[in-house]
Amino acid sequence: MVNTMRQPYRQSWTRALIIALFFGAMTGAGGVAAAPELRADAPERHVVVPGDTLWSLASRFLKDPWRWPELWRMNREQIANPHLLRPGDVLVLSRTPRPSVQLVKLESVKLVPQARVESREAEAIPTIPPSAIEPFLSRPLAAEAAQFERAPIIVATEENRVIAGAGNKVYVKGLSSAQGTAWQVFRPSAKPLTDPDNGEVLGYEGFFLGEARVTQFGDPSTAEILKSTQEIRVGDRLLPLPRTLFPTYVPHAPERPVKGRLISTYGRVGEVGKNDIVALNKGSRDGLEAGHVLALLRDPAMNRDVVRRGATPVEALPVERYGLVMVFRTFDRVSYALVMQASLPVNLSDWAQTP
Repeated sequence: MVNTMRQPYRQSWTRALIIALFFGAMTGAGGVAAAPELRADAPERHVVVPGDTLWSLASRFLKDPWRWPELWRMNREQIANPHLLRPGDVLVLSRTPRPSVQLVKLESVKLVPQARVESREAEAIPTIPPSAIEPFLSRPLAAEAAQFERAPIIVATEENRVIAGAGNKVYVKGLSSAQGTAWQVFRPSAKPLTDPDNGEVLGYEGFFLGEARVTQFGDPSTAEILKSTQEIRVGDRLLPLPRTLFPTYVPHAPERPVKGRLISTYGRVGEVGKNDIVALNKGSRDGLEAGHVLALLRDPAMNRDVVRRGATPVEALPVERYGLVMVFRTFDRVSYALVMQASLPVNLSDWAQTP
């Protein structure tokens, strides 16, 4: 929280806070990694505007957007708690003697001040468009079967309706007043999320059906369906509605090699593409975290059904890299990612690995 000033005021330039951000040296003796490569059409100057995201800015300046932290010389702590860019900030590119970007913040003095307190974080640009993942921040759910079995269950509907929706009442067993009155309604998938590499069951996916508010606790409790995205039935489960916080993180590559497989296209059947959600068979125990960017690859030998057969044996065809995903939610053994780029339709069994 900071203090800002109200009008009337006379604005004057008082200082420009310039943070020089230099790229690393090009690959040379000693195995020093090459600096992130600028795009040929990278702008000399860019004013941050509403609608910009960290991903779009990184894509505007760099050929490899996930190397944004290297551009800013971020350490591990800074990646987890990044500097917030806001509309009006100016990014200035210098190509010589070494490529660098300067963040120019222009501050002003305002006369006849009146104090006002407002959140500066609310002004900051997001990592990716909020509309792309905001509905999914608390909804993709991967859990063990036992967790769903312990969750409160709808045992009856108002007037014995076959289905329930927004505005209807349902009756629920197993609700605890200690967990509050706000709940989400899920339907566990009958098909487990299975690791294609070893057949291990990683969990079960819960599909979001709607939100409910408890109006009376008891055995069973009474709840009102506030909104629904699908038909709600007896046997569906409830879980506490978490507080949704839009995450602030920096697109970056995993610190160690990660190679996983796509195991689910959340809420979709068949091929998906840019801005769709996919589940991976790697999670937090494998080192994945929100903000990690992974490359999408297709191995013709592993995905024969999407490769046109010809004179060349499938096994002899090269592995093709065709896109990028960004992880935004992790569980122990499963994570969910947003497709950021894709030159081909995204298919199950494709690979996602450290770029």
